[in-house]
Amino acid sequence: MGEYSKALSSYERSLEIQKIALPLNHPLLATSYNNIGMVHDSMGEYSKALSSLERSLEIQKIALLPNHPDIATSYNNIASVYSHIGEYSKALSSYERSLEVLKIALPPNHPHFAQTYNNIGMVYDNMGEYSKALSSLERSLEIFKVALPPNHRHFAQTYNNIASVYSQMEDYSKALSSYEKSFEIFKTALPPNHPDLATSYNNIGMVYSRMGEYAKALSSLENSLEIFKTALPPNHPLLATSYNNIGIVYDKMGEYSKALSSLERSLEIRKMILPSNNLELAASYNNIASVYNNMGEYSKALSLYERSLEIRKIVLPPNHPDSATSYNNIASVYYHMGECSKALSSLERSLEIRKIALPTNHPGLATSYNNIAMVYDMMGEYSKALSSYEKSFEILKTALPPNHPLLATSYNNIGMVYSHMGEYSKALSSLERSLEIRKIALPVNHPLLATSYNNIASVYSHMEDYSKALSSLERSLEIFKIVLPPNHPDLASSYNNIGMVYSHIEEYSQALSLYERSLEIRKIVLPPNHPDSATSYNNIASMYYHMGECSKALSLYERSLEILKIALPTNHPDLATSYNNIAMVHDSMGEYSKALSSYERSLEIRKIALPVNHSDLATSYNNIGMVYSHMGEYSKALSSYERSLEIQKIALSPNHPDLATSYNNIGMVYSHMGEYAKALSSYERSLEIQKIALSPNHPDFATSYNNIGGVYDNMGEYSKALSLYERSLEIQKIALSPNHPDFATSYNNIGMVYSHMGEYSKALSSLERSLEIRKIALPPNYPLLATSYNNIGMVYDNMGEYSKALSFYERSLEILRKSVPCSHPYLVCVKRNIENLRNKF
Repeated sequence: MGEYSKALSSYERSLEIQKIALPLNHPLLATSYNNIGMVHDSMGEYSKALSSLERSLEIQKIALLPNHPDIATSYNNIASVYSHIGEYSKALSSYERSLEVLKIALPPNHPHFAQTYNNIGMVYDNMGEYSKALSSLERSLEIFKVALPPNHRHFAQTYNNIASVYSQMEDYSKALSSYEKSFEIFKTALPPNHPDLATSYNNIGMVYSRMGEYAKALSSLENSLEIFKTALPPNHPLLATSYNNIGIVYDKMGEYSKALSSLERSLEIRKMILPSNNLELAASYNNIASVYNNMGEYSKALSLYERSLEIRKIVLPPNHPDSATSYNNIASVYYHMGECSKALSSLERSLEIRKIALPTNHPGLATSYNNIAMVYDMMGEYSKALSSYEKSFEILKTALPPNHPLLATSYNNIGMVYSHMGEYSKALSSLERSLEIRKIALPVNHPLLATSYNNIASVYSHMEDYSKALSSLERSLEIFKIVLPPNHPDLASSYNNIGMVYSHIEEYSQALSLYERSLEIRKIVLPPNHPDSATSYNNIASMYYHMGECSKALSLYERSLEILKIALPTNHPDLATSYNNIAMVHDSMGEYSKALSSYERSLEIRKIALPVNHSDLATSYNNIGMVYSHMGEYSKALSSYERSLEIQKIALSPNHPDLATSYNNIGMVYSHMGEYAKALSSYERSLEIQKIALSPNHPDFATSYNNIGGVYDNMGEYSKALSLYERSLEIQKIALSPNHPDFATSYNNIGMVYSHMGEYSKALSSLERSLEIRKIALPPNYPLLATSYNNIGMVYDNMGEYSKALSFYERSLEILRKSVPCSHPYLVCVKRNIENLRNKF
């Protein structure tokens, strides 16, 4: 019934009477101490349990023959406590001592042997030695087959334990098969509302949960709960377990309010019946914290994880694996909060404990190395991240079968580091190996398959192979739609990621629609100030920015920043990203002092939050350099670009595409300064890197040829400029959609060369082609349309066709007045062109 205090009181009263009535070492005293010890064990009071059980054993050694079966039972019970406190070597030693006694005292196929092999198997399971666990459990099953009738409940319990090992091994089909065998026996042997049937439904439900089949999981867990409600008192611990497990499934489904409701009901029951420092309470606090962590309520999550750890420190030995889990979970909150040093500190403490408590190749150690790698990856320390992921992988290769899902996770994580390093072929290779394993090991629509497709798409997106990226993302979305509720956060992420690809291919209206769909879901399932909602506002803002609607973009970027200020610590890297994006809009609007202020705030945060050579710091220096370039302060621009390049040389592989971008930007400054030889040298260095890092018709090649062409244009070497601009256009025709805005840039540049050469009809033809594309690709008041009208006006101006020139200049001015501030340099330039033209009349 779970009323431990009443049980303890009765057993202690019995013991008091026996102490008066019986000799000092009478066997019944041993029985009383044993019973008291077992209650303390159930209550999580393990030191008291051990003390009572060891007193029982002392009496038995005096009162009984050395190989009496009761002595075996005592060793068994002591082993059970050691197993609960994570001292697995002591547990094994006691179980094996129990087995030795039984071998002398009982016939070879006595059921007690089977029970002992079963217990040994479960210790090996906890140690991560799954083949040994299965071997012991199968030996137990063989003995039961000889000793017991075919539908005896011990068969069911053994199948249940075998299933538990397969579940730990993530071999879910075998786990499900064994749990179902157990269930069939219980159905035959027990009345319909027996608690053991409820336990079977619970176990089957938890396998379905791990398989990502949440509807089936909930159905089984709710069946379990109904039986427990019928069979047990209202506050029995098993009811708490049912509510707990239902809550875990709702958490995975992204239904956080339902998850919290079930987990808090579980906690209420446990508080009524258990001591204040019971481990089940620690588990409850841990699980509730997990939900708050997923909801982005990090202070609540941290408080509950720390409460869980406090209990574990009181109840468990100092190096128990559950304490390691607590430190790991605390680290996950710090990770989400962007406090990487605190996250690393907690993860290293977790690893220390696991090194002491677990065998050298236990999967728990692999988890620690994996999580440490995640933090290094976030910090941009990719070599350290790769080293930790590879340590994790080596452990898993030793401990697990070749197609275990955890190996797939390792390949996935290694692939993502290579992606961040710009080594995309290595990234794809690892991610595709991960997907192969998951296809073998998991059900066809498991959420982890969706994750694999998503991550592969991310690499294709970085490689600018957007059709493959879209294909993978749509496959990911299909899976999520099948297995998840319609408003699950992972669906929001899928819509968001597909939106990003459409953004890259400049289909902004399609991207905007997807980003808004993502935001709708997040508004339904997440708290109002969740960081993911800030991401949605940020992405929607970026669409408006690209569409030339800077005021809308600025408003949404500021909404994103407001949320992040509430949700995150003051120096979280995501705040730096927000300030960066706000600066970008101010820069586009010609509000350079505001842009500089925001970029510098972004840089300040990154200096505090990130390692000194993190690639995001390089991005900050690059962006500050860009503003100085736009302001015409070229020496300051050059200094910032060179600082960016220094960091990238340390942080990135030698031929990373971002290095090419830096050389490109330095080249642009030299070009603006009229130092054309230096500009050409930088542009050519950029081109060399691109030739190594990118596919032969990558759009970035077109940009490089365009920029080199621009230098020759400025130098008056028009034939070279024209040749390079045309080479740029050829690449774009292969790599881009027919009305991509970059085509307009190429036609514009070709037109301007023809204008400089005095070939005005050819110039007009190219510039008009540029304008046609921009009219199709861009919103009606986009500043680049103004550039096209201005350039056509300049050609007519040079041809002496002043009325036509004025018409185009005025159209340009009309667009700029709607899209940029009155002080914007482009607007000032067009006004000057109109004024100069009017002076010619």
